[in-house]
Amino acid sequence: MEELWFFFVLSLSLEVKGCLECDPKFVEEVRNLLENIIPSEVPGRDVLVERQTKEMAYISSKVSHGDKTLRVLDVQNVDNLRSWLKQEFEKLGNETWKGGFIFQGKLLQVRQNLESRIKEILKTFSDVACSEDCIITEGPVLDCWTCRRITAHCFRGEYCGEDSKKSESRAITLFLVLLTAVVVFGSTLLLFYICFIHRRKMKAIRRTLKNYLEHKLEELMRIAEEKKNKDLGSRK
Repeated sequence: MEELWFFFVLSLSLEVKGCLECDPKFVEEVRNLLENIIPSEVPGRDVLVERQTKEMAYISSKVSHGDKTLRVLDVQNVDNLRSWLKQEFEKLGNETWKGGFIFQGKLLQVRQNLESRIKEILKTFSDVACSEDCIITEGPVLDCWTCRRITAHCFRGEYCGEDSKKSESRAITLFLVLLTAVVVFGSTLLLFYICFIHRRKMKAIRRTLKNYLEHKLEELMRIAEEKKNKDLGSRK
């Protein structure tokens, strides 16, 4: 599965080092911790335990799904996330039980905090591992999509999102080319429109001027003819 990005909340067992789904003990241990916290007399206890277990296990895939740059993490950070989550469960177990509704609200807060921690740690590790001056970390690194341990500590290619960056660059280039073509075509069309309108206007002006000159010429000829006839009449 591509959604095996589960290494962070992992197992809660100190010996196990692996991604959440890659560690077969994780889900069972979360379930056991919840069963120890939730009193046996709570109505619908089994349903509540099962639902909260699934929601807690889903956090990792929610963070990493569809993002190749949030795919790898060193085991040390995985252990830190596991230890933090275990401490949060212990805190909940030490509190006085105040009802299922309040308990679910506290678990929701734990999941939100865990999600924020995972995003920050994964992003920080990715930035370091993909940087030009990559700092070597000790211990193995986990590929949480395949559940494999990786000996490399510095990465290139798909782990660093270079494929998506290239695709983005190609998309931007294509957009610019299309935008240029649209601008050129639009400018040509506008120029043609202006020339066409101007030509029509010039034809209309020439036609009006021609009619005006013809009318004036006829008027002048009529006046000249009348004057000529008047001169001939006065001589007689």
